[in-house]
Amino acid sequence: MNENTFSKLLRLLKIKKILFVGIGNALKSDDGIGIYICKNIKKTNKINTLIVESGIEKFVGKINSIDPEILILVDCTDFSKEPGFIDFLPIEKVQDFTVNTHTISVKRISEFFKMKTYLLGVQPENVKFGEIISICVLNSAEILLRKINK
Repeated sequence: MNENTFSKLLRLLKIKKILFVGIGNALKSDDGIGIYICKNIKKTNKINTLIVESGIEKFVGKINSIDPEILILVDCTDFSKEPGFIDFLPIEKVQDFTVNTHTISVKRISEFFKMKTYLLGVQPENVKFGEIISICVLNSAEILLRKINK
């Protein structure tokens, strides 16, 4: 993750009520990284998490009822970069495509949310069947978690 992008995330963490939503399939290796990250974020009075796995469309009402100021969708994302690369971007800058573990793209589902929505994406190395997250992806997630939980 480049420092400018990460600085923006850290600024939001200090001033906004944020909901991190963990998206993915824990049975498809690195596709479970969004779930892993959200399970390990320390909750505070300004930071909350929700695990939706690959069924985010079933949680639209719940997310809107939680009513965070900022919604951050945490997901395995193919940026065509090196495994473990992390990016944080407004949802409107995300390409509109559906990966094989989602029934609807995160960009399309964001149209149902009333709050500002971002994607915190992690480049996978492997999304084949299995429960083990790749070392490089896990290392990047741990660095991210240390900074978020600080």
